[in-house]
Amino acid sequence: MAEIGEILEGKYEILKQIGKGGMSRVYLAMDRRLNKQWAVKEIQRSGRDSEMGEVVINSAITEANLIKTFDHYHIPHINDIIEQERYIYVVMDYVEGESLLKILQSEGAQSQDTVIRWGRQLTDALHYLHTRKPPIVYRDMKPSNVMIKPDGDVKLIDFGIARQYKEKNIADTMVLGTVGYAPPEQFGGGQTDVRADIYALGATLYHAVTGHGPKKGEAYIIEPIRKWNPALSGGFEKILLKCTKQKPEERYQNTSELMYDLQHYREVDDAFLAAQRKKLKRFFVLFAIAVVSLATAVAGHFISDHLRNADYDRMIDLAIAAEGHSEKLSYYGRAIELRPTEAPAYEGLATLIRDDSVVTAEEKDALQTVVNRNISALKAQPFFADFAYEIGEIYTSDPAYGGAAEGAETDQATRMKEAMSWFGYAKDLGSEKYANLAGMYYEIGNFYKEIGKAYSEGKDPGKYLEQFGRIAQMQDALETDPSARAIDKMTLCSITIDFVSYYADGLKLDEVRQEELEEAVDRSVAAAKAAIDEIEAANGSVGKRLVGIKEQIDKKAKAAKQEVERVYRDEYY
Repeated sequence: MAEIGEILEGKYEILKQIGKGGMSRVYLAMDRRLNKQWAVKEIQRSGRDSEMGEVVINSAITEANLIKTFDHYHIPHINDIIEQERYIYVVMDYVEGESLLKILQSEGAQSQDTVIRWGRQLTDALHYLHTRKPPIVYRDMKPSNVMIKPDGDVKLIDFGIARQYKEKNIADTMVLGTVGYAPPEQFGGGQTDVRADIYALGATLYHAVTGHGPKKGEAYIIEPIRKWNPALSGGFEKILLKCTKQKPEERYQNTSELMYDLQHYREVDDAFLAAQRKKLKRFFVLFAIAVVSLATAVAGHFISDHLRNADYDRMIDLAIAAEGHSEKLSYYGRAIELRPTEAPAYEGLATLIRDDSVVTAEEKDALQTVVNRNISALKAQPFFADFAYEIGEIYTSDPAYGGAAEGAETDQATRMKEAMSWFGYAKDLGSEKYANLAGMYYEIGNFYKEIGKAYSEGKDPGKYLEQFGRIAQMQDALETDPSARAIDKMTLCSITIDFVSYYADGLKLDEVRQEELEEAVDRSVAAAKAAIDEIEAANGSVGKRLVGIKEQIDKKAKAAKQEVERVYRDEYY
């Protein structure tokens, strides 16, 4: 087994053991070159003497090779695989936080809104797996395999028994899974498909919202959640019961169906359906009267359209007047449901997020929901390219993006990768204002997306210098463009300082001089101060968000210079 202080492959220094199970251990390790923490899973090879040992070894290798190809926010990234005579080491993202199981054991049932948000994120992760070619069936969804990060988002871990779905296979190779969370067919000799994951997700969410997990002897019994808490939603209860039907053909058949209902769980509620039936009955009565004459029908159509426009305008007005963030988000969302391609609601949504000091998890989910649902139609709308750029810029500049815990920060790499899709829309759809900047941001983000893989394959030399030049080029463009916004200048200053601090070692290996890095940091601080002065001169004041960014830049600049000095002084590099 690895010793504390041991350095694997000359790169990964073992700091401490953070987990253990069966034939494997998990360590926290520091990458001495990237100054980044990783989780290192150690699997003992001696287990090959038994059939189960063979499965564990093969599962570990399967897990590593599967995840290494993945690129999804809610799935950790595999950085390296080290094979030695007695052990295999899998180097992966270190997911800070606690498992859902530990949270449930210490706190009990979680709030319905929180569990539904986790459910959407896990459904999104499963959708990604199920849409690979061929599909990946995860097969081990349970609370201990769901990590809750400090920002409240989830990560799905431990892919040891995931498998590719093959249509010609009659059965799975080995019966594996966790009783109570795995569906009946996973123990019945047949081949599991994506519906097995839907069952396990339903059982996991059931445990999370009730605080009661499946027990021995009740492996396949999922009771109505309102037995435990009558205040819970009847709509959510129906969703979980459908997920966990005994027969696969009676469950949701894919994650798209499940995601839609999770996003509209209130509409699945009995009370809502009864009200809709009442409205429908009233509609048919009115329709019967309306068909008496063509003129009445035409007038009815005109009135209906007029009322829809009036409702849309009313929702916008209510959103503007509302005091709470959740209320505003709800009204803008309802307006978008009425008119999915009209600009005002989207512009209001962007303003709401921009004017706040952070991009909350609720705001992030609201954005993803309304945009993903209407993306095909939105791409044809003239306003959408500029809207996408502004959302990307907000994601990039917000240090607490995604609802990070108070005092915490989401790292720049995560923010840039998350913002790439937005900048991609702005670039590809030809934003009149921001197409050039969107393209630059996109390329900068692509570095963060690709560098981990390049590093693990030894193909990273030269890429740090290339990124350094790309950032400098964008800084030149912003300083010489009279139409460039102060927020863009400040955002790039923050990106520059983070890049220098985080990749000082790589920049040194690419033969960038220490003085060049220090000059880049000084230039960024000066540019940020100039941008603040520019805004204050124009408006007479500086908004809370910009002040927060400026404070972060000052703090990071000092830390970056200290890191540069350490790296260029350290003989290891």
